[in-house]
Amino acid sequence: MTAGNHRWNGKDLLKKLVEWPGEAVVWMKAKLHTEDYEKHMLHTSRPLEVDAASVETLRRRLQTPAAAIGASAGPADRTLVERIRRETDRLNLNNVTRTEAYRRMYSRHPELHWALLAHMVSRNGGWCMTDLQGELLPYLLSEEQRRNVFAFLERANALIFGDAYPQLLLYEESLRQRRPLFHLLPHLGVSRFMRGVWEQFWQERSPIMLTIGLIVNEQHYIEDRVVRHPHFRRTVLDTLFFHTQSVLQLNQVVFPYQEGRLIRLGGLILEDFSSRKERIEVGKKLYGILFGLPSVHQGILRFASGKPHTGSRADFWPHLFSARRLSPPVPRGELKERLDGCRLRPGALPLYSPPLEAAWNDQPVAPPEPGDWFRSPEVLDFFRTIEPPASFEMTQAYGAGLGRIELAVLAGDLLE
Repeated sequence: MTAGNHRWNGKDLLKKLVEWPGEAVVWMKAKLHTEDYEKHMLHTSRPLEVDAASVETLRRRLQTPAAAIGASAGPADRTLVERIRRETDRLNLNNVTRTEAYRRMYSRHPELHWALLAHMVSRNGGWCMTDLQGELLPYLLSEEQRRNVFAFLERANALIFGDAYPQLLLYEESLRQRRPLFHLLPHLGVSRFMRGVWEQFWQERSPIMLTIGLIVNEQHYIEDRVVRHPHFRRTVLDTLFFHTQSVLQLNQVVFPYQEGRLIRLGGLILEDFSSRKERIEVGKKLYGILFGLPSVHQGILRFASGKPHTGSRADFWPHLFSARRLSPPVPRGELKERLDGCRLRPGALPLYSPPLEAAWNDQPVAPPEPGDWFRSPEVLDFFRTIEPPASFEMTQAYGAGLGRIELAVLAGDLLE
């Protein structure tokens, strides 16, 4: 009987424990290789520079009293606002439509760095959604827990799109009309913080300042509407199972990038989703990986343009995942060990990773709670030059994390 068909039992667990020292040596060699690779890549890195004078200019813009920046909308403006809302609603159907909308926006306007960042982060949101209905997590989480996590991920994904995409469309229309139209942002429900950011971008054309501004805005936007919302605190963030998110891999953000025929994974781990500051800093570091490492950037573009987002992890690793279920689900007592790092054991079938449409039905997007989060220019402290992180290669870490999920499932089998 091959390893891929071998059923997990107590003897296997003991064997696994005996083998761990040897596996640790293999892991350490791989880690050292990863560190050498990262050092090599960082030799070609470039900082994403923020000019201190530009930050002070933005500070003065934001200190303008709120009443002084209001603007009425005429008939043509109201028509434009309504058209932008309809287009946003049309594309805010599910994670796949949002993710593709970001990619197309970046392809039309590569100066909008945030659109590519949002595309890649949104891909991760979709993968986390489908993991909940995939091969492993249904053994660890109840149906109710999985529905609650999906609702949490879906709400954050939909709200960010509903706030940010109208801004991108308004910029696109400003280009078409050859004049700034950012006085209409309040009529789209966008924070007055972003009017200052967009008006400065129109003058200076600094994609870095704009990207940081959008990162800061979107994480503040979902803070009370999702992260601190009593419903999501009760059903997801304050639950015991969500505190094991590092085992479930819900806190990993990976960017597949193509090197020849090989798909590597860059990215970071978000340790505390409840921390707005950490979410912003991780967003900035991901931006540093995406645009501060030229080889990674080109590899991501090759992947993103060549692999349409479906929600299935087979989009990036078809050797490990299948978008079709190749065998029916089995009872926990009949589970088999399949993984060997980032590979399958001999004879093992790929893990089921469904496309989004097979995992979840489209959900209606409830209107966002009203209100403007912006209170003080202190948020400009986030506007600093971004250096690509020294540690960004996640290929090995992702494979190890996937192995931990499988081990948790198999160990749970022993507890039956």
